[in-house]
Amino acid sequence: MAERRVTIGWAEGLHARPASIFVRAATAAGVPITIAKGDGTPVNAASMLAVLGLGAQGGEEVVLASSADDAEVAEVALDRLAKLVAEGLEELPETV
Repeated sequence: MAERRVTIGWAEGLHARPASIFVRAATAAGVPITIAKGDGTPVNAASMLAVLGLGAQGGEEVVLASSADDAEVAEVALDRLAKLVAEGLEELPETV
């Protein structure tokens, strides 16, 4: 299983608009991805309700993980999502 630990770059954390951007990117990745707050229980990164339910705040660490069969695709997807979360982008980049 591939994973990335990343600190949330959005000041407001994964709430409302940032969560929406993140969920769209996770869905577009095309592989199953989970997100967990610290060492908490992982949830489906493509589920808006699950991501909002984490209550992840800006500056907190989250763990992104994927158990996709194609390890290379999973690594690329996790790198892109980690960058999105760390940089706190306001729009979904075209490269995601």
